[in-house]
Formats: sequence, structure tokens, C-alpha cells
Amino acid sequence: MSASLDEYLKPISGNAPTPSASEIATQNVMQLNTSMFSLYESAGETFRNNILARHPVILALFSSAGGRMVLYKPGEQRVDAPPVPKVYQVMKSLGHSTMAISLVVLPYVGHPENKSWVASMQAYLTEMESAREGIDAVDMPDDWRPNSRAILDNNIAFMEACLKHGIITAEAVQAFAKQQAPFLRHAIAWAAETQVAHWMKVLDGWKKDLGGSFDDAYAASNTIYVARQNNVLFSVLAQYFGPEAINDRLMLIETISFTTTPEDMMTSLVRIISDRSVGGLFFNNYHVMDYELMGTDARKAIIAEMKARGHEPFLPPAVPFNSKQWPARVSGGSGPATLDELR
Repeated sequence: MSASLDEYLKPISGNAPTPSASEIATQNVMQLNTSMFSLYESAGETFRNNILARHPVILALFSSAGGRMVLYKPGEQRVDAPPVPKVYQVMKSLGHSTMAISLVVLPYVGHPENKSWVASMQAYLTEMESAREGIDAVDMPDDWRPNSRAILDNNIAFMEACLKHGIITAEAVQAFAKQQAPFLRHAIAWAAETQVAHWMKVLDGWKKDLGGSFDDAYAASNTIYVARQNNVLFSVLAQYFGPEAINDRLMLIETISFTTTPEDMMTSLVRIISDRSVGGLFFNNYHVMDYELMGTDARKAIIAEMKARGHEPFLPPAVPFNSKQWPARVSGGSGPATLDELR
């Protein structure tokens, strides 16, 4: 006879559900996939050490300061590149300042009774005035100063007008946007020029320092959806690695946040490279693991299912596993593709 339970155990006691033989068998098989990830993690450190012992690695990470680049050289401490000159952040901040005003006002266009925007506008106006007072002391080329002052002056004038009238009108917002667009265009161009020139100077030095081993280097940059097209850091790296390295030694790794760490980037890069060896072992193709393995069979299934429903499937062209295409929209099409074409 089993002993009776103590009172403190009774609230959680009872008959546990008894799984069927099928459920137990299914869970045992599914556990193999769960355990695979811990095996990946254990093997990953060895793969990383082996890769870094033979290959230089450059990581280019997105940041609000114009990016960050890190060089790993076999047998040496990693090298962090100097940051982009601060004038890049100044130009970017000027552009964002105007866009930020639109975030304050747009929800209230056509709602004159709603005054909840006033406090935010007043607070931001104070910050804007402080920036305007000191803009002449900011380090930047002299011919950039009039444009920078104009952005802040126009911001302040618009905000003061909104606060004075106590209303946000569509006409006023549209006129403000039209007024600021040419000035923003200059700030954007100067920020881009500063960023590109800096990173090309860094890569000039690293390529010279690495010598012939640069041809064995891997590189990766991270991106989120909005920065995938025309990704600045990846595009700069591509000029040094060349078209044959794209999707081979040069990779664009998509993430769900603007920023990530070098450790996370390295883990992802090592996983990609090590998976390729697995693909070569099992499927006799070094790059097959860069693709969703079920993707080609799923593609056939989609075609069959759509035809069964009486519809034509809508799918992109199939590309070879060793494609060197730019990892972004490259199919062309009609319509503007640059800010200059939008004007």
C-alpha cells in the first residue's frame, strides 16, 4: 500500500497523462532535432577556431554612427577600425530632425480639437533652438554650414508657427516638406560621402596589410529589411572583394534589429561556412546549404497545388546554388531608383 501524501503535496498531485506509444515515439524522434542545436553550439567553437586560424575575417556592422568594422587576423588580436568622422552623425541628425517633426504632427492633421502634440512640440523646439545656437561651432566644411543652418531655421519657424496657431494643417505640413527637401538632399549626400570615404580608407589599409591573404578573407555585413537595398557597408566591401566573392566569401546577413554584436555576427558567419562543408559531404555541392533545403521541393509543391486550384503559380526564377548575384533586388523595372530621380 502506497504511503499517503503530505498536505503540501496534494495541490499538485494527481494522475499524470499517459502518452500513447505513438506520442512517445514521435517525441523521441523530434528530440533528435532539438539535440542537434546543442551539438551545433559545441562544434561551432571548434569550427570558429579552425576558420580564424586560416582566414582573415572582416565584420561590417551597422550602427547609428556610420557603422563599425572589425578585422580578425589569424594568430593576432582583433582590430577595431576608427569610427566614421562625427560630421556624418551631424548630417544624419539634421536630416532626422526634420523627419522627427513630421512624426509629431502627422497624427494630428485634420484634428484641430486634439492638442496632445503641443507638449512634445514645445520640448523638441527647445532642443532645436539649442542645436541652432551652437551649429556654427560644429566641426564641418564651411560650405556645409549655410545648408545646416537653413534646416534648423526652417524647423524652428515651422514649429513656432504650429504652436502659435495651435493647429496642424495638411497644407502647412506639405509646404514645410517641400521647403526642406532640397536642404535634406544635401545633408544626405554629404553623410554618404563621409561614410564611404572613411570605410574605403580603412579597407585600403587593411587590404595592403593583409597582402595576398586578402584573397582568402571572409567578410560579412548585417542588415535589416529597410537597409537591404543599397546597403552601404556591403556595397563598399564589394568593391574590394569583387563580384566573384559575393555570396561566397562576402555575405549579407539579415537580422531583425539595426544593431548586433561582433560575436553574434561571427557565430552566424561560422555557421554558414561550416554548413557548406555539410552540404558538400551529403549533397556534393558546397553552397547548397546557403539555401532553404526544402525550398526546391516546396517550389514544385506550390506549382502543383496552384495548378490544382486552377491558377498559375507566381514564383521568382530559380537560381543556381553558386549564384553570385547581388543579395538584393537586382531585376530592374520601371520607376525612380535614386533620390535625384524623385525630384
